[in-house]
Amino acid sequence: MTTGVDPETEELLALLEDEYARTIIVETYREAQSADALSDACDADPSTVYRRIDRLQERGLLRDQQRLDPNGHHYKVYVASLEHVGIDVTEDGFDVAVEYAEEDAADTFTRLYEEFSG
Repeated sequence: MTTGVDPETEELLALLEDEYARTIIVETYREAQSADALSDACDADPSTVYRRIDRLQERGLLRDQQRLDPNGHHYKVYVASLEHVGIDVTEDGFDVAVEYAEEDAADTFTRLYEEFSG
């Protein structure tokens, strides 16, 4: 039986079906979260959370930001890039549209700086 869903869409839907991935998106939609905070929110092992973070970043649904703690150390926090997912039924199957949150100018500058500085 054909479902009318391309492999990329199938991958996205499978990812959104995952409870940990959904929790990470919701938690990071509200505010930036560290991997430790996400591990607590998911009640999951950090390695499980990092695997989901990687998958979400590969799909462009999550991005990271560098933060500076009071001791001068850097650490990453994660922010949801996903704003909306719409699914329409068509004669050919399903049409899935994803809307992404826009990155603010300061975050864009920081990301570009980090990419260029290695």
